[in-house]
This record gives sequence, C-alpha cells and structure tokens, in this order.
Amino acid sequence: MRKITVLSMITLDGVIQGPGGPEEDTSGGFQYGGWVAPYGDEVYDAVVQKELEPADYLLGRKTFDIWADYWPEHGEFWPGINEGTKYIMSNTLTKSDWKNSVFLNSLAAIKELKNSPGADLQVWGSSELVQLLLKYDLVDELRLKIHPLILGEGKKLFANGSFPAAFTLTESIVTPTGVIIATYQRAGEVKTGTVGT
Repeated sequence: MRKITVLSMITLDGVIQGPGGPEEDTSGGFQYGGWVAPYGDEVYDAVVQKELEPADYLLGRKTFDIWADYWPEHGEFWPGINEGTKYIMSNTLTKSDWKNSVFLNSLAAIKELKNSPGADLQVWGSSELVQLLLKYDLVDELRLKIHPLILGEGKKLFANGSFPAAFTLTESIVTPTGVIIATYQRAGEVKTGTVGT
C-alpha cells in the first residue's frame, strides 16, 4: 500500500492558494499570489530541496497544468519531478506529452492506486484533490509549512466535510523567518471526552 502525503504551504488562516507567484492562481479574484517569497531562508530552502527528491506524485489537474508548463524545461536542478510518475486526477485531460504522466478520473481509481504496490505519493497544491482525499480519509501524512500571515481570502487546505482524523506531530522546526515546518502522521480516530470543572 502506498502512503499519501500532502505537502502544503499554508497561512495561519488556512489559505494555500497561489503561494509561488502573482499569476499562479488568480481564480476567484485572488490578489495575493507569491505570498511565500518573504519567508525564504537557508532552513526553509533546505527543507524544500529535500522534499524535491525523486518521488511519485498525485496531482489535481490545475496543479498539473502549472507543473507541466514549468518543470519539463527547468528540471535540471530537481530531475526527480520529471522522472517521477505523475498521477493526475482529471475529468477533462486524458494524455500529456510530459513523460510519466498517468491520468485518473475517479475516487475509485485513487483508492486502487493507493492500494497498489509502488512508491509513496506526494500531493502538492491541488486544493480540490486534497479536499477529496481528506473527505475520504486517504491522507496518511501532512507536511505543512505554516507561514505567519493571514490573507483573509483564498482556497483553504481544510474545509467542512473532512473526515474526522487524529494526527501525531512527528517532526517540527521553526525557520528564522518564523515559518513552522511540521510533519503530522495519521494516528487514528478522533478521541472525545468531557472537560471537568
């Protein structure tokens, strides 16, 4: 069985939209693209570089479009992205010229992929896909870069409808610019109790 890891750059109010640049994702009139730029430092960059080691990827169609426009021509520093298999959840795309691209069109296909032998899967961006994975309890690990800012609008990592799930913090670091980089492993069901007075 493959592990599914969601890697997200996130604000304090949960926004994950357009972290990389002003034109990355302007849907819904989003104006704050590129909000991670002020937070780069040696610690942050080292973590990102480690995350870009060879892997297989599970991507939503919009994130795939962004990657397919960029990485085939810029993969010399991180060849793993071009070499890794990209599994793309899409109801509209069925093929791509970018090598190692495989298209899925249903939740059942994602479940079948997760239950197959092979490399673990990383999910970058892909806000709608992440919502689907969280709703059906398919996320095994969260790697979050929590940035110290509030945007007040934009696509969120977590929304109503996520499956109740407990996670355990397994690793964390705070960068010099105040970004909390934290890894959480799926830990089981949500425990409830009463608070004494």
